[in-house]
Amino acid sequence: MKTILGYLLSPVYLLIFGLSLLVFHPIQVVCRWIGGYHLRKKSVDVLNFILVYGLVVMGSRIRYRGFHLLPQGRPFIIVSNHQCTIDIPSIVWGFRKHHPKFVSKKELGKGIPSISYNLKHGGSALIDRTNGRQSIVEIMKLGKHIEKENYCASIFPEGTRSKTGEVKSFQPAGIASLLRAAPSAWIVPYVIDGNSKLMEKGYFPLNFGNKLTFTVLPPIDPAGRDIKELTLEIEQKIKAHLGQ
Repeated sequence: MKTILGYLLSPVYLLIFGLSLLVFHPIQVVCRWIGGYHLRKKSVDVLNFILVYGLVVMGSRIRYRGFHLLPQGRPFIIVSNHQCTIDIPSIVWGFRKHHPKFVSKKELGKGIPSISYNLKHGGSALIDRTNGRQSIVEIMKLGKHIEKENYCASIFPEGTRSKTGEVKSFQPAGIASLLRAAPSAWIVPYVIDGNSKLMEKGYFPLNFGNKLTFTVLPPIDPAGRDIKELTLEIEQKIKAHLGQ
């Protein structure tokens, strides 16, 4: 029955997803023109609420946990496992009070309604993964931005999505660059659980009736810590939470 519902309802959610991106693109543009960064951000928050909670159409049960643990009055770096496209809306909505920014490949900065515009005008770092110097410069700029504004930055240190949900090895370079530019930032491990099952077969059909859980683990003060050891510790904490 779940398989049948997946085939029947996937087009409904994908229509919600696609129309939302198309409708909110001009809304973002107008909001930025009228009210600048903050009004545009409110439109982005609403968009990502729709992208996440629209999944109830697919019978998804969505739960955010541990957000009371977030550090207040200081920047922080969200270090997360990466399972699918929905990971990003989950972060934008869940951390909306902390103005999340992303380290993203530069290809996403053009051609995608709403998403590309938000990445370009929301303060995220668009990196060329074939150009190490450019990547470091962009990540450092992002780190300085969150340090100045007490915002947060999100990074997926696996480098790419894990289609099976099995957490891949975390790479420390991006985290190290952000911390050099944002020395007062703390690390917030963030666990995404269930998104890989939702998109087990790709965008069609989406699986019906998944439990999607987004969990903040206790923040870590990285001061005086070896970055490689810290990165491994975060990876192990996320794996342990997922039972891996």
